[in-house]
Amino acid sequence: MSSARNGSETGVLEPLYREVLRRNAGDDEFHQAVREVFDSLGPVFARKPELQQARIIERLCEPERQLIFRVPWVDDAGVVQINRGFRVEFNSALGPYKGGLRFHPSVNVGIMKFLGFEQVFKNALTGMPIGGGKGGSDFDPKNRSDGEVMRFCQSFMTEMYRHLGEYTDVPAGDIGVGGREIGYLFGQYKRITNRYESGVLTGKGLGWGGARARREATGYGCVLFTNEMLRSRGEELAGQRVALSGSGNVAIYAAEKAQQLGATVVTCSDSGGFVVDEKGLDVELLKQIKEIERGRVSEYAERRGPSARFVEGESVWGVDCDVALPCATQNELDERDAERLVRNGVKAVAEGANMPTTPEGVTVFRKSGTAFGPGKAANAGGVATSALEMQQNASRDSWTFAHTEERLAEIMRHIHDTCHETAARYGQDGNYVAGANIAGFELVADAMLAQGVI
Repeated sequence: MSSARNGSETGVLEPLYREVLRRNAGDDEFHQAVREVFDSLGPVFARKPELQQARIIERLCEPERQLIFRVPWVDDAGVVQINRGFRVEFNSALGPYKGGLRFHPSVNVGIMKFLGFEQVFKNALTGMPIGGGKGGSDFDPKNRSDGEVMRFCQSFMTEMYRHLGEYTDVPAGDIGVGGREIGYLFGQYKRITNRYESGVLTGKGLGWGGARARREATGYGCVLFTNEMLRSRGEELAGQRVALSGSGNVAIYAAEKAQQLGATVVTCSDSGGFVVDEKGLDVELLKQIKEIERGRVSEYAERRGPSARFVEGESVWGVDCDVALPCATQNELDERDAERLVRNGVKAVAEGANMPTTPEGVTVFRKSGTAFGPGKAANAGGVATSALEMQQNASRDSWTFAHTEERLAEIMRHIHDTCHETAARYGQDGNYVAGANIAGFELVADAMLAQGVI
């Protein structure tokens, strides 16, 4: 058990955690996210008793606003469908709420709270003036026509629009919400409000207010953060064998950037299984199958040739690798997977998805000395570039891909260095989990103290 964990259990934080459990019964993912942050904060409260007096942690764990609403729409057969919409506006101490919208059958208020809570710290680490929030619906866009997706998005925005604005709450995309969905959402917002408010949504098309490199940013940023972790240990990504999970936006562009930096990415996955390609992924073929054809990774193996094979229904983490990048979804990498990766010699793990590693898995990596980059640091490139999109919208400007990518690289270096230096300042050298949690918390807590009891 870590000293941070001991500090939380014997000090002021453990009763506060029990209160979080009581007030948020059944929200398991939220409990997990709060526990992970609390386990790092014992030393902070020991140094800063004013945080306890102002009840900062109690306020930080309670969202400023939680919205749940009905989303009725009509499918192509003329049948009325009912979904549920969510937006958790968690904390605005540093700026307007910022965080994605997720359309997936698994979405519920507990997952939205977990993602919104994580977003608060992630956004703080970017150094950009943005608060944290998250939203979405249990609607599944898979196998739905464009017309059905449009009608759902229009109904969703008809309720959400009154809570949004470039100075209030600025959603982006997430799982199930890409350029198509953002377009329909923005169109309905413009139609209802009679305002061309470009900064109200990020992830827009390049021709109507979008930022270059936004699609690539989360995956690119994760790889850039990984490279910085390796550099801090006297290595670099070039020449490393990389295994990653997922085959969506984050995974595709993580693979692309890793291979640009000289690594060989050998895996990708979806809900059906995973592909191993010993020659290294053909990223253009993967883009064709996943982004254009909306196909399955099994089709990649069929079309790639003898270097690739598809493994049905198994975890990708049994594949030998130097670097692991979980880029699919929460809690996909457990203790057993972590132990396999460590036995196989993994050097660094960075989370491209939100909380993809279970607490037990994180413990395995920490005990083994593996460099471990938590999602709130490693996958912050997406929201950082969303904030850059907001800057361009505010100034009616448009930057080149190269300039935006350069800014992204600067931000990811800043996040890495902040986490690394904060961990060292609290006597936990190399502990990026503690560094990210403490650094993000201190930034938000200082702003909350300055702004009074609100």
